[in-house]
Amino acid sequence: MKKVFASFSIVALSLMLVACGGTKDKTGGKDDSWKKVEDSKKLTVATSGTLFPSSYYNDENKLTGYDVDVITEVAKRLDLDVEFKEYNVDGQITSVDKGESDLAANDFGLSGDRGKKFILSSPIKYSFDSMIVRKSDDSGIASLEDLKGKKAAGEPNTNYMKIAEKYGAKLVTYDNATNDQYLTDVANGRTDVILNDYYLQKMSVGALPDIPVKILEGVYFNANYTGFLMKKDSIALSKKIDGALKEMQDDGTMKKISEKYFQTDVSVEPKEKVTESVSVE
Repeated sequence: MKKVFASFSIVALSLMLVACGGTKDKTGGKDDSWKKVEDSKKLTVATSGTLFPSSYYNDENKLTGYDVDVITEVAKRLDLDVEFKEYNVDGQITSVDKGESDLAANDFGLSGDRGKKFILSSPIKYSFDSMIVRKSDDSGIASLEDLKGKKAAGEPNTNYMKIAEKYGAKLVTYDNATNDQYLTDVANGRTDVILNDYYLQKMSVGALPDIPVKILEGVYFNANYTGFLMKKDSIALSKKIDGALKEMQDDGTMKKISEKYFQTDVSVEPKEKVTESVSVE
């Protein structure tokens, strides 16, 4: 299975209906985001195909995952076909920004400048952040402050790498690498730590039990939630997406899909208490 890591947070946006069945964005421009999708009968979705368990290829070489299944069900309820396009994280964002994809489905949140250009759907996953370290010595890390001088692995320009840099870590970047490469590099000392979403890390470590790494216990930070990434002026499309997501939450579909991939319901807020919040603004 191919797998890799991504990044998070969120922003709210008020909605305003206008005449002609469309909406207006904050600049007063007409929003045809839903009409274009409805007319084409197709939702074009940017994803990675390498982020386990959100978007990856299974043993039958079929694109699957939590985000993939959720957006596929959303499209079904909106009477749309789905076309997936695969990119790394930066490529997905660019594809949505240029209008080549209607949205991105890859465990996305909003952080920093991204919130100025994009919005998220209603949350599909609630979580918090954690760190993967070596089993033998915890990579010499017992807190975020201990990241100073350590080698942190991740894709460039993610919020996780910005946090690592804020605490003085040396950044080691990868381009759409698989989880076994990430974890093996921590285990053999090429890198020391991976900052990422707790549930994604839990699944990754569990899927590769022979690699001597673990999630650092008790160091949890930045409670967050993720959704589908869209351009900020795609208000009409986001309303349709959110409507389908609400139906799925109400009828138990979100819970069912969540438990399929995470063995727990990540579509509701977690019970774990996360008190530390780290900003990179």
